[in-house]
Order: sequence, then structure tokens, then C-alpha cells
Amino acid sequence: MGKMDSDRINLLCIVVVGLVYGLLGAVNGVTDQNDFKILNDFRNGLENPELLKWPAKGNDPCGPPAWPHVFCSDGRVTQIQVQGLGLEGPLPQNLNQLDKLQNLGLQKNQFSGKLPSFSGLLNLQFAYLDGNEFDTIPADIFHGLSSVRVLAFDNNPFNESTGWSIPGELEDSSQLANFSCSKCNLAGPIPDFFGKLPSLTSLKLSYNRLTGDIPSTLRDSMLQVLWLNDQDGGGMTGSIDVIGSMVGLTQAWLHGNRFTGSIPDDIGDLTSLRDLNLNGNQLVGLIPPSLANMNLQVLDLNNNMFMGPIPKFKAVNVTYASNSFCQSDPTEQCAPEVNALLDFLRDLNYPQKLASQWVGNDPCQGPWWGITCNPKHQVSVINLRNLRLNGTLSPSLVNLPSLLEIHLGGNNLHGTVPANLTLLRSLRWLDLSGNNFDPPLPKFRDGVKVTTDGNPKMVAIRPKGSPPQTDGRATPPSPTNSPPPSMDSPPNSPSPSMDSPPNSPSLGGDKPPLSDSSPSPSGDSTMAKPQNSKKSKLLVVIGTAASGAFLAALLAIYCLRKRKETKKAPSGIVIHPKDSSGPKNMVKIAVADNYALEAQNTTSTVSRTSDWLEKDACLIEAGNLVISVQALRMMTNNFAQENELGRGGFGTVYRGEFEDGLKIAVKRMEAGAIGNKALDEFQAEIAVLSKVRHRHLVALLGYSVEGNERLLVYEYVPQGALSRHLFRWKNLNLEPLSWTRRLYIALDVARGVEYLHNLAHQSFIHRDLKSSNILLDENYRAKVADFGLVKLAPDRERSVATRLAGTFGYLAPEYAVTGKITTKVDVFSFGVVLMEILTGLVALDEQRPEEKRYLAEWFWQIKSNKEMLISSIDPALDANEDIYESIYIIAELAGHCTAREPNHRPDMGHAVNVLGQLVEKWRPVEESDKYSGIDIMLPLPQMLKGWQEEGYSQDLCCTSQDSKGSIPAKPSGFADSFTSADAPHFRQSHLKEKYHVVDGILYCTKIR
Repeated sequence: MGKMDSDRINLLCIVVVGLVYGLLGAVNGVTDQNDFKILNDFRNGLENPELLKWPAKGNDPCGPPAWPHVFCSDGRVTQIQVQGLGLEGPLPQNLNQLDKLQNLGLQKNQFSGKLPSFSGLLNLQFAYLDGNEFDTIPADIFHGLSSVRVLAFDNNPFNESTGWSIPGELEDSSQLANFSCSKCNLAGPIPDFFGKLPSLTSLKLSYNRLTGDIPSTLRDSMLQVLWLNDQDGGGMTGSIDVIGSMVGLTQAWLHGNRFTGSIPDDIGDLTSLRDLNLNGNQLVGLIPPSLANMNLQVLDLNNNMFMGPIPKFKAVNVTYASNSFCQSDPTEQCAPEVNALLDFLRDLNYPQKLASQWVGNDPCQGPWWGITCNPKHQVSVINLRNLRLNGTLSPSLVNLPSLLEIHLGGNNLHGTVPANLTLLRSLRWLDLSGNNFDPPLPKFRDGVKVTTDGNPKMVAIRPKGSPPQTDGRATPPSPTNSPPPSMDSPPNSPSPSMDSPPNSPSLGGDKPPLSDSSPSPSGDSTMAKPQNSKKSKLLVVIGTAASGAFLAALLAIYCLRKRKETKKAPSGIVIHPKDSSGPKNMVKIAVADNYALEAQNTTSTVSRTSDWLEKDACLIEAGNLVISVQALRMMTNNFAQENELGRGGFGTVYRGEFEDGLKIAVKRMEAGAIGNKALDEFQAEIAVLSKVRHRHLVALLGYSVEGNERLLVYEYVPQGALSRHLFRWKNLNLEPLSWTRRLYIALDVARGVEYLHNLAHQSFIHRDLKSSNILLDENYRAKVADFGLVKLAPDRERSVATRLAGTFGYLAPEYAVTGKITTKVDVFSFGVVLMEILTGLVALDEQRPEEKRYLAEWFWQIKSNKEMLISSIDPALDANEDIYESIYIIAELAGHCTAREPNHRPDMGHAVNVLGQLVEKWRPVEESDKYSGIDIMLPLPQMLKGWQEEGYSQDLCCTSQDSKGSIPAKPSGFADSFTSADAPHFRQSHLKEKYHVVDGILYCTKIR
């Protein structure tokens, strides 16, 4: 019995000891046998495994002690880090069975052969394989990598002969932040899905064989680093417009490709960009002012075809050699004729043939293909027929007053013909045949031949049986008999009339050729059969005599009318009410004569010849006041520096003054190189401010467009931007804003924005509301300014998708990420302005500590803690307990306005209600039966009589004998029956009477 008990006890001890060892083994993490097998295969496949320093007979890589370069968790291999050891040989093809692997560091070795598939490595986050000699990459390499964050495959000769493209499975790696595959034999286009990866911040694909465009999907990405440089086999093509919307970029290398087009105008929105390399492409056009004003560390523009003047760059290191700039010195501007031709070229999308040859600062010298000059060294002929040009016809040609002929037939031009081309006094032939222009065709003067054959839309509106459309009497020699110029071989002379004698008008003469020697405009006229019929000859003689008499009569009438017109004073009065309260608040300016009004184009971009401008101060166009540059130069003392009020993204604001002492503010765009974005903002301001008028919105008084000048004229707001009084009041020796003034300013801004959102006849979204766009008048009441980024919210839904614009620090998060906006974007910006008003801190300041850098983010952390909130209030306020309650209310409102979800933010009407109760508190007043000795219980007629006897009528405007005193006086010359109800219908059709009214705002009449 004792022996049996002893055996049982021994057996039990063996079992217990086994269990203990088993448990200890589990605790110490004995390596999974499959993981060990794969690591052993890895070691055995190397040519120099000794560099790993793994034990020769070891079978427990996870240890303890763990093998060098191996990291484990719970007995499973999670990391292999062998970078830079100089290892040689292939990798085991079963590497993807390390299914707990998170980090694989194999970079800077000499691994070779076929790269194993990573398919199924669900936990892999980092894979560094760069700097090796792998020659083959499997098709399923990226399958199932749902957790991967970094993939580095640089400097590997994958599929060296054929190249390879990135498999589509990578699209499912939503956490991928860094993909690097430079010099790895990538071929073909860049996949679109890179722009859809939400976490991607770095994409490096240099030194490959990539082709095609930059994917448009990158437009909405949050990439910070983009390397596409130095592609073999010709490289990538297309435009670089997409990078203008990649607002997170800090580094963009696009050099060594064949990118075409111009630099996007909105590139200035890339406020984080520090390194931009565009060297060695085929980029054309003018350098956008926004690029010149960027604070870059490196800017390389070498070896392109950039044109126009060289701007003054703010970049620390900038190079721009081997381009087509008109001047070599950044301080010098292009000649006026060069500017006009470059604007013309821009609207043709800078065709490469012309862009490569229109070089220098003199169109009459050098290789200006298709340009002919007269003996006075002035451009007289533009001959660009049959060149497959695409684009529109630029109104800038009006700035070439010596033009005799414009030949653009046989291209693919579209749009309307600019009406201001009718102002070209020397023009005798405009050939637009074989294009796709839209009607209507402007009315050119007699003697100008306009050829429009082959324009389908023009033909569609032509009456049945009518001849091809020409608009002149005189017909110059047709160039159709000579072969058209070729893009590949320019003719000896681009002029279509070069075969004519030296004194030919086409070479600069001032007289058009005689019409009786001209062939048919279309070149398809046929010779009439010879006939000896006396009847035919008689008809010809009679017809000729009748035509001559008719023309003589027309000429006589024309001369008499012109003689009368020269005796009329070409002037008038414009009354533009700044405020409808009375005549003293009106601006009166002389306007152009009737000819000038009728001759201008109805679009917002016009050009005028110099002789015309010298006589006229301003004109009315499309319901807005247009003022000449000469008049504004006089008002601003030639834009003197002492009149400078401030600088913005596209120009400088100057103080000006009318003869009667009324002050104005003139915003002058940068001359010489105005991009499409600047023009869009210029036109947007005019369009919006012509439709809205509110006491808390800055009023637009007029504008000017002449040559390269773009100017906006506003009412003068003397105290300047709110930002001056919040952030720079000490440096500017200003008084700090009191709490009461700050409340009124906040209420004024809220009312102005509420009007834009809900109360105007259309709903507008400002998109750039910030303290520097809020101006203060002499009483420190606020007006919202800068409407260049305003968007219309259609159908009162107040929702629109657009490209990102605005200012960082004020941008709503949903707008910054998706580009989709509602009116709640402005509400967010208003909330940030409230925070600035409370704290005296700017919305975004890189110099502040990290936790305070973004005001909105920091303010959310302190707003609920009253002690922290009060300690963070602007010290300039010297806040006391009397205003604490209103501070809490404003802080709460600022928090609601900056809620992360747009639908959690209030409408601006709520902000007005909250602020209005703080500023304009109503208190009841005890009423009595007597009011200053007058019994208010009496009937109304007796009360009025009593008031008049007491002399109250002088103090109450409503009892004035002349009730018209509160209405602005009607300009002299207006019919008595003309009322405000007629205003919306009284537009351009009444210009002949010199009256011009738009919705009761702008009036004009002739001065006799």
C-alpha cells in the first residue's frame, strides 16, 4: 500500500513540474515554431549570415535572451530590424506567414531576387525595403495591408526591362501616410487612388518612367511632400493646376518633366510651401504675383518659357535663368505692346509654338512669329491662320491702336468677339473665318471688313439666303490665294499682304486699299461670262450711279452729325448714394460722352484707346461706375506712398480724395502680371457689391480697368482694420478698444454677415471673414470688407462646393478637408473673430507655444473654466467684475459658432440676438398722461396743433412741411413722372437720354 502511494506521489510531482515548466515557458514567450522556421529560412538564404550574430544552434529567437535585431511579443515576431548590415541574398518567399509582423526594416542592404509578397500581413505598419537590389515584385504585394502606414521601396531595380505599375489593392490601405518609391522602375500614369487616401502626407516617386498628368484627385488631398521629378522617357505632361489646391504642401519637386501651361494663380494659397522646383519643364505665361510674394526657402524656375516681367521675389533662394522674360532686370516692366500681345496669348492658352518665339521686349524685332510692323515700329498685322489655336479672342488687342489686319481664320477659337475691338480706328480687316465664335457680332465702323464664314453659330442666326457675314465696305487684298502659314515652317513674312508693293497699306500705310480692286472675301468668286449686251451695261451704269449717289448722301449726313457731335460737351453727372439719408452723402463725378458709353463692351473687363481716355473721366458699364485711371491718379497723388493705407494679397490700398473733399479708398491690383484668380476676385467684388448694400458692408463706389490696371474704389473707412486695434495698437500708438466698442463691433459684423446670408435678395457666403477684413469708421462702427472670395449659395439652400480659399486659422474644419461650404463656414470664422476680440490674440501665430498656436483649438480648452477664461482676456481691457457676465456670454457664443459639426453652429441671426441684448438693452419707461405740458389723451389733430404751438415741429423730422427733405434730390433732367418703380426697367436702353439707374442706386444725366 505504501509503495503504491509513493508511486502516485511521484507521478503527481512529474505532472506538476511539467505544468509549471509549461506555464513558465508561456510566461517567458517561447517563440512560435513557425516564426522560428521562417527566421531560420531567412538566415540560411543569406550569403553572409554571420553579420546577423544569431546563435548557430539557437531555436528561440524571442528568448530570453532575444536574438539580435528581432523583437517579439507573446512569443510572436513583431519586428525585424537589420538595416545597414550589408546583408546579401534573397528573402524567404514565406515571409508573409509572420502574421504578427508590424515593422520590417531591411533598408540599405544588398538583398536581391524576388521580393516576397506581403499579402495577408494585416498587422504590418512599417516596411522599409529601400536601397536594395530586388529585381522582381509580385502582383499581390500590397493585398490586405489594412494597417500599413509607411512603405519605402526606393532604389530597387524592380522589373527593370518592362517596369511595373502600382497595384490597385493599395487603395484599401486607408492608414497609409508615406509611400516612397523613387528610382524603382515605376511606369505609366500615377493611380488616381492616391488622392483618395485620407492619411497620405508624403508621396515620393522621383526618377521613374511615369507618364501622363498629375491626378486631379490630388486636388483634395492633404499631401505635404510631393516628389515627381526627373522621369525618364519624356516624363509627365499636362498642367500643374492641381497643385494650386493642395494647400498642405510644404515641398513640391516637379522638375525634369514636360509639364505645360502656366503656374496656377492660386498657388499663393499654399501658405505652408517652402520648397518649389519647376526646373526643366515647358511651362509658360506670366509669374503670378501670389508666387512672387510667397516666403519660400527654395524656388527654382530655370529652363522654362516664362514670359512677361521678372517680379521681385520674396523667396530666400530663387533662380529663373533660361526663360522668355521680356526684361532681364526685375525692376523693369514690359513694353505696352508686349503686354497686350501677352494678354492675347494668354487667352489662347499659350500655344507652345508662339510662346517659344514671342521673346524679348520688342515685337518688331526678333522671332515674333506672325507679327508684322509698320515703318513706325508699331504692330500693324497679326497673322495666325490655320495654327489650330484654342481659346478666346482677347480684348487686349484694343491696346494695339495701329492694327490694320487681324487674321485668325482656320483655328478653333470660341466665345464672343470683344465689343471694344470696334475702337480700333485703324482696323480694316478682321478675319474670324473657320472658328466657332458665338453671336452677337459687334457693329464695326464702315470700312472694316469682318469675315465670319465657317462659324456654325454665326451661320445659324444668319437669315436664309444672306451672303457670308462681312461688316465693311472696303475689301483689302485677300490672303487666301497664298498658302497658309504652317506651325512647323514659318513664312518669310507673316503678313498676308507681303506680296504687295512697298507702299502697300498692309505694310503700314494709313489708307485702306480701293474696294474696286478687291477679290471676293471668301476667295470663291467666279468670273462672269463675257457678254456684249447693251442692256446689261446700262443696268451696271445705272446701278453704279445710284450706289454712288446713295453713298455720297450717307457721307454727307455722317459728316454733319459728326460736326454737331464735336460741339457737345462729353460730360455728365453720376450720383452714387453712399447713404440714402440725404443729398450730402452723395458722390458726383463727370462721366463719358454718349459715344464712349455705347462703344464699350458689356463685360466687366474693358480696354480703351489712349486718345479716348484722355478726354473722359469715367463711364457707366453694366450698372456700375467705371472711373478712369487718370482720374484716380489725380485723387491719390499718383498713388503716392504717403497715401498708402495697406497691402493685401493682390495689391495696395491708397487713400484718395475728390475735388469736393470726399475721401475714398482705392485698391490697386499688382500691375503687369495679374493672374486669373486675381481677375476672378476683382470681378467678384464688383458683382457682389453691386447687388448688396448695407450699413455694415463696405460700399463699392466704382472701379477701373485699363490695360494692366485693375482698381476698385470704396468708401473711405478712416480707422482701418479691426486687426490694427486688436494686435498692433501699441506699435501704431492707438488707444485700445474698450469692451463696449468691442461689443458694438461684434454686433455690427454679425448684422452685416446676417444680411449676406439671409436678408439680401440672394444668399452669399463671404469665405474670408477675419479681423483684417473688418473695417472701423470714425465712430468705431464696423463694416465687413473684401468680397473677392464671396460665393453665391443657390436657391437659398446656402450650400455650394468650391475650391479651397480663405485664411488658415479662420477656416472651418469641414471646408478645409472637403472644400464644401455652407453659410456655417462664415459662422465659424465669426466665432474665431469673437475669440480674437476677447483675447487680443491673432487666430494663428507660429511664434506662440504649440498648445496656443491655433486660437480656436486652445480657446475650446479654456472656455468652460471661468477662472482660466478671465485670466486669458486681453490685458488691454483691464476687465473688472462688471463685464464678467457679458464675457461669459460672448465666450459661450464663440464656442457655439466654432462647433466642429456645421449643423451644431447657430445662424448669424442667433448671434445678432445674443449680441443685441448685450448692447442695446431696452428698459421700460413710466408713462404719464402729460408729455411736456401736452395732453396726449387729446385727439390727434389737437395734439399736432399743440405741438406746433410749442415749437416741436423743428425737432421732429416727420412734421416738416416739406416731407421731401429726407429723400435725395433728383438729378436735374429727370422727368417728373420718373419714380423709383421705374428704376429696375430703366437701364442700357435709355443711355441715349444720358440717364442711367440701377435699382434706385446710380443716376446719371447730361450736363447742358
